[in-house]
Amino acid sequence: MQLVASDLSFSYPDLPVLDRVDLAVGPGARLGVVGENGTGKSTLLRLLAGELDPAGGSVRRDGSLAVVEQEMVVPDDLRVGDLVDASLGELRAVAARLQAETDDFDHESGDLARLGDLMAAAEHLAVWDADRRVDVALSRLGACRDRDRELATLSVGQRFRVRLACRLAERSDLLLLDEPTNHLDDAGLEFLTGELLAWRGGVVVVTHDRELLDDVATAILDLDPSVDGRPVLYGQPGYLAYRFAKNQALKKWRRRYRAERQRAEHLAQVLDRSYEGLSDEWRPPKGSQKHRRATRARQHVKSADRLAQKLEEQAVEVPVPPLELVFPDLVAMAPGWDPGEPVLDVRHPRVESVGSVLLDLPGTRIAVPPSGRLLVTGANGSGKSTLLRALAGSVGLARGTRTVIDGARVGAVEQEGAAVVPGSSGFDAFAREALDRLAAGSLDPEHLVPVAFLGLLSEEDLDRPLSELSAGQRRRFDLARALLTVPHVLLLDEPTNHLSIDLVDELTRALRITPAAVVVATHDRRMRAELADWPTLDLG
Repeated sequence: MQLVASDLSFSYPDLPVLDRVDLAVGPGARLGVVGENGTGKSTLLRLLAGELDPAGGSVRRDGSLAVVEQEMVVPDDLRVGDLVDASLGELRAVAARLQAETDDFDHESGDLARLGDLMAAAEHLAVWDADRRVDVALSRLGACRDRDRELATLSVGQRFRVRLACRLAERSDLLLLDEPTNHLDDAGLEFLTGELLAWRGGVVVVTHDRELLDDVATAILDLDPSVDGRPVLYGQPGYLAYRFAKNQALKKWRRRYRAERQRAEHLAQVLDRSYEGLSDEWRPPKGSQKHRRATRARQHVKSADRLAQKLEEQAVEVPVPPLELVFPDLVAMAPGWDPGEPVLDVRHPRVESVGSVLLDLPGTRIAVPPSGRLLVTGANGSGKSTLLRALAGSVGLARGTRTVIDGARVGAVEQEGAAVVPGSSGFDAFAREALDRLAAGSLDPEHLVPVAFLGLLSEEDLDRPLSELSAGQRRRFDLARALLTVPHVLLLDEPTNHLSIDLVDELTRALRITPAAVVVATHDRRMRAELADWPTLDLG
């Protein structure tokens, strides 16, 4: 079993994505793939899986393959049991062939080699244990175990966990995972980590989860542009080793870029001065003879041209370094506020939907003061997302109260993101949001953050329709939209989902020092550790 990609390149019609990617994954290898949003991580998995044809290079696969994509679209009538049956179909077929071969085997003339191969395949796939494995995986991942339940009635996270459980139970030779920790709580993360560490085949996992990289990755492939334009393979296991090596490379790259820009500006000034005398008004000193005046002019032109040629030959092309997050200067309070009064106050919240209770916290008060901090934790289904929506005011309370101080601005990033208007670009959507807020009186024109200022998306990406952006790029846009109004309170539900690990590091540092109040609900173990000194509300 082996997966090998050589000099792999791919472009969409108007967008080059991958250039000269090399990788090799054998039994027991677990390759982590990281990179900024839009650098082609999901595209790489599709190329490795054979779903896309490369523009250049090649992919060679030996062995069975299982893929878990980030997003999953399901027909209305597809049930949990259908997904289980599809995943275990090959294993059950091997078991059936072995049973039939064993029942009909002639000990005098039978093909022992064929029977041995079938028995080895059945043993490798543990076919007799497949249904138990999928039940265990569904249970440990917190997925729906009702095989008659239609997948369309489940949440995005629930559907993802069902499919992940099925793929893990297949025991394929090659396992390709795209952001597998996005919808997992601590119990699910522990189970997934154990499964990957015990995986006998090869694993390629696209992830922003720094803890998962530390726990399982034997090497890390970074698709971010490097100074020479090629992806970089970091062969040392562990996130911290990768982070240190990349930080050093980025510092060197940015120093080179700044030095080259300064040098180019200096040389341009020198060149400008050398041509100053070549305007129509330029004249050599009075009293010069006519033919000598012409000769000196030609010499001056030639000297300037030689200098221009020399400067061009000495120029070093250093590409622009990657974007960095520029977190805006948020404010804690408005003039006239009482510093002892909460900016946002929710008491005894209860939220219901179609007869079911999504959140019920009798006797609980969530008071967020100016510059306050709150970390919300809990298992899947405990109500973290519902609580943040209640704090944001985007869901009504069946019981309890929500109070916001007069003039307070609240920015929120929900777990599943905002709806995308078809055909709308990032600039269009941002402008529409600003105009709607201005019309509603919830935006102060003096407090407005331009989307291009934040370093979250390039101008080229902002010009593209939002529907064409990757999940991570849309997540970046959701963050930009939450910062639009310069909020006094920032509510972030699973902020690390779909974001690159570079941005997660930058965002975590910004959240620790911003004057605004911040409430974060997250399953990300590394982020929780970095925010461990914040007050914590554990929903169980």
